Order: sequence, then structure tokens, then C-alpha cells
Amino acid sequence: MSWKTERRSFYYQGAPEPEDPVLERGKVALLVIDMQNTYLDRPDPATLSASDLARYHAWTPFHERMHGTVMPNNQRLLERFRALGLDVLFARIACQRTDGRDRSLSQKKPGWNNLLLPKDEEASQILSQIAPLGGEIVVTKTTDSALTGTNLRLMLANMGITHVVCTGIFTDQCVSSTVRSLADESFDVIVVDDACAAGSMDLHVSELERIHMIYANVMNTDELVGYLPPAQG
Repeated sequence: MSWKTERRSFYYQGAPEPEDPVLERGKVALLVIDMQNTYLDRPDPATLSASDLARYHAWTPFHERMHGTVMPNNQRLLERFRALGLDVLFARIACQRTDGRDRSLSQKKPGWNNLLLPKDEEASQILSQIAPLGGEIVVTKTTDSALTGTNLRLMLANMGITHVVCTGIFTDQCVSSTVRSLADESFDVIVVDDACAAGSMDLHVSELERIHMIYANVMNTDELVGYLPPAQG
């Protein structure tokens, strides 16, 4: 099976296969979403209470996927886009005020999503393994979507970008929200399955089925690389 027949939701059972994307130099960009220090930081399990330890172990599959699959594939894509001279952009969650008053409501509600990430603190920085290079655009957002509340849409349009390849975390939250916003703004979107992660694989797979063929085409790293334009001369 290929990306054209996999991950289909109820809505697209029996639908014709999508066409191959045409990715042109100067019109395709890679957008890496929320790959930040805070999400890979882990406490010492020896210091945790029973309930916190159970939660620690519940998150272990996510961390294993991040280190074993998602990070290497993001590194591979970054290397490939840079080698081909294609545009690379990053988005990260961070607040301008240290008290976080500028965050959107979804970033303030009690629970796991209530993260206070001032823009200059280490926790909010992009992971060093995939750090942006000089000249690569980084947008700072206080919302789930990288388009809402930033000038990313305007910059992409000004740059002549028509196709946006999305990677990062979390598949069912900021990645999905960004993908839907991009689709609403008439960008062609590709989500790279094995360069994204959610808190659990069930959430990851479920969200990809929801967005595939409606808001984006979902494929793996190998498939995406096969569509990138060839190196110049």
C-alpha cells in the first residue's frame, strides 16, 4: 500500500486516488512545528510519586518514538531541504510576557496544555538537534495554529510558497490546527507521518485519518523525499 490508499477515513472509502503532488523549487517549504525542549524534558523517575511515576511510564512510548523515529526523520528532511536550497521554517509555542497573559485561552486552560513558556527561556527553545540555521524563519505563536496570530500566512504568500510540508508535535493538536489553517488559506499541505508524534499512537493515527485527503495528503519520509525537486545543475 502507498500513501494514496492508506490512512483513509470513513469519508474517503472508495474515493479515487489523489494525484501526485508537484513540488517546485521556490514553491515548497518545510514547516517544523513545536519541536521544543520542554516536550522532551523528563524528570528523574526516582523522585516521582506513584501517580506521577505511572504517568511517566505512560509517556515513555512517545519519547521512544521521538528519539527513534521522529527526530531522525526531521533531521533527514532538514538536511535534504537545505541541500536542495528549499525553504525551511519553524514554529514554536512561546509567550512574549513572562507571566503568560498574552497566551490564547487554549494555552491557559488547566491541565497538560497549560504551559508557561516565556520566549527567552530554555524550555521554549527549539531542540538543538534540529536547530534553525541563520536566515531560516522562526515564528513564535501563542495559539495552536502557527497561522493564527502570526504573519506566517503573509510570509508564505510573499515567498511564493504553494505547498507546505508539515512535521512536528503534537499531531492531534498544533500540527493538526496548523494544517487545517493552511488548508483554509488554500495552501497544499503534506503531513509527514513518521516525522510527527502525538501523546499516543492511537491519537496520532486517528488524527492522520481525519486530515488525510481533506486538509492534507499524509505520507512518510521516503515518499515525500521522492517528490522533492532535483538538485540544481
